[in-house]
Amino acid sequence: MRENLLIYTPLLSPRVHYIMGLIFRDLLGVAYQITADVEQYHAFDGAKLFYHTNSPTGKLEVHIAPAGLLTEKSINSHQLRFIDYEGSKAFFPVYAKSADMPFDPFSAAFYLVSRYEEYLPYLKDEHGRFSPDAGIAVQQGFLQVALVNRWALKLGEILKLKFPTLIFNYPRYRFVPTIDIDAAWAYKHKGLIRTLGGYLKDISSGNIAEAKKRTRVLLGLDKDPFDTFDFLYDIHQKYGLRPIFFILFAAYSQNDKNTPTGNLPFRRLLKSLADHAFVGIHPSYASNGSLTLLKSEIDGLSAVLRREITASRQHFLKISFPETYRNLINLDITDDYSLGFAGKPGFRAGICSPFKWYNLEAETETSLTLHPFALMEGTLRDYMNVGPEQAMDFIRPLVDEVKSVNGCFISLWHNESMSEEKRWIGWTRVYSDLVGYASP
Repeated sequence: MRENLLIYTPLLSPRVHYIMGLIFRDLLGVAYQITADVEQYHAFDGAKLFYHTNSPTGKLEVHIAPAGLLTEKSINSHQLRFIDYEGSKAFFPVYAKSADMPFDPFSAAFYLVSRYEEYLPYLKDEHGRFSPDAGIAVQQGFLQVALVNRWALKLGEILKLKFPTLIFNYPRYRFVPTIDIDAAWAYKHKGLIRTLGGYLKDISSGNIAEAKKRTRVLLGLDKDPFDTFDFLYDIHQKYGLRPIFFILFAAYSQNDKNTPTGNLPFRRLLKSLADHAFVGIHPSYASNGSLTLLKSEIDGLSAVLRREITASRQHFLKISFPETYRNLINLDITDDYSLGFAGKPGFRAGICSPFKWYNLEAETETSLTLHPFALMEGTLRDYMNVGPEQAMDFIRPLVDEVKSVNGCFISLWHNESMSEEKRWIGWTRVYSDLVGYASP
């Protein structure tokens, strides 16, 4: 019979239930129960965890002292204190001699995965986003460390030492390549007005070579440089991977410049992609504050593919808590892949495994699953000025970190990044090396 873990805490709350589920069910795969009945806890003859400020009365139990965050009922500013722990940082330290860990991993994990700091006032960047430099992960130097996964595994080790028969079913490492299609083609299928505008821009800037290339592509003499879909199909097939393509399916605007949604070749491309990959919506920059516009984009893509759209990634990675995710839930999106930083690689929520979004404002676990990504190629190339020769030096440690904690490595790439044009010369090899290194 599989042994259960019994967790005692005197105060049950939605936050307690949520984080215990994430740690024990999702990351450790252990059967558990939570109780506030101390008599039931003491009578239990099995693996036990005592989550209380007091010291436990028995010897054979794990003691974690709470820091108090999980029983609060509002969003408050906290003066966080950090300690060194297991080669990295931890916070919400506790001072109980009997505690098996010198901090409250449940409070700290909840603070990270709920994105607690993003509900507090912060200085926004030019796109209204939370800057990585404003977060504790960058300030304390642990953005590239999957702390929540590490803490869960450490807690599993502690439990296993005291209860050797306790059975864990750890998740297996996975790799999910994701591709954003901001522009399916560089020159083709743009429409007459945009094509003429492109020529005018080339000529006015004196870029005759660009005008010539545009002409050769439009005449069918050269392949459009952004048409890298055959390469993507081949490399994903080679490693047995099923990628996810996120499609910008929106009206033209300053920050939304994909092919017109009514274009027949564009629609044929989307149907072709859906034959061998999972396809989600890439909500436009303009839709971030408009539920009506977001709905029209989701409905439009759904009509083309004749299937329900359930996955998304925000264009420009624009996330505003809780509005962005609340809008997605209202439109039946079940999975979002936006959680990461444009400016720096790493783990925005301190975790590299999928998890349910907890709405702090409503104090409830939601149906939306968040899939945090670790790396975007534009982060390296555009924000950090890393060349293709050095790119894998940044990629390998991230993959290694995810593998070491049984997580899910998610990469964010764009079809245009394999164009071998302009700033993307040499990056096709980087993607090939990444896929080879990250594949299980």
